[in-house]
Formats: sequence, C-alpha cells, structure tokens
Amino acid sequence: MQKASFPIDELNICVECAIAVRRFIGGLDGVESIEGERGKITVYFDEKKIDPEFLARITKDSLRKLGY
Repeated sequence: MQKASFPIDELNICVECAIAVRRFIGGLDGVESIEGERGKITVYFDEKKIDPEFLARITKDSLRKLGY
C-alpha cells in the first residue's frame, strides 16, 4: 500500500469537506482510506489498482472544487 499527501491551504479541513473528499475519491477501486489531517489530506491506495498520477489529479481537482 502506498500513500500520497496533498497539502491544503487551511490548517484543518472541515468535516463536511472531508466527507465530500471521501465521497469523491473513496469509492475509486484501489483507494484504501483517506485521512484529513492538519494542513493535508492523505490517501492510502493500492498502486496495482489505481495509477498514482490519476489519483493525484482527481484528488487535487476535488480539493480545488471544494475551495482548498
């Protein structure tokens, strides 16, 4: 299992946005878990099931749509 971290401008991500991010990418095949931490989102994933570049692109796009 790999992990990828994505910085966010806010110190903490709000609960509603964390739920939305989980909804946006949590159902993708290969995504194991998502953590909202202080200043970042961390995604744990199986690189055999999902391309890391695709995951990064869709995660950044999701965060951008939420205003982060």
